[in-house]
Amino acid sequence: MLTACLLLAATPLCYWLLCLVQPFRKCRRCAGTGKTERRGSIIVCPRCRGERWQLRRGRRLHNAWRRIHEAGTRERPARAYRN
Repeated sequence: MLTACLLLAATPLCYWLLCLVQPFRKCRRCAGTGKTERRGSIIVCPRCRGERWQLRRGRRLHNAWRRIHEAGTRERPARAYRN
């Protein structure tokens, strides 16, 4: 039971570390080639737009959270020091 709990706790942590170290993954539709086949002709992959990489979901969530946090927090005014 303890092993299962540790495994459940470690899985999100490992994914978070993966998103920090390697935020992009290969496109699943074109397998990282940037091209796909449609009706017998080779076209630029519409999912990744030929870039071959896509942002991971966890990194996308982190970026959205960071944008919301930065938009919602105010800059603190500089303190005036008294002599």
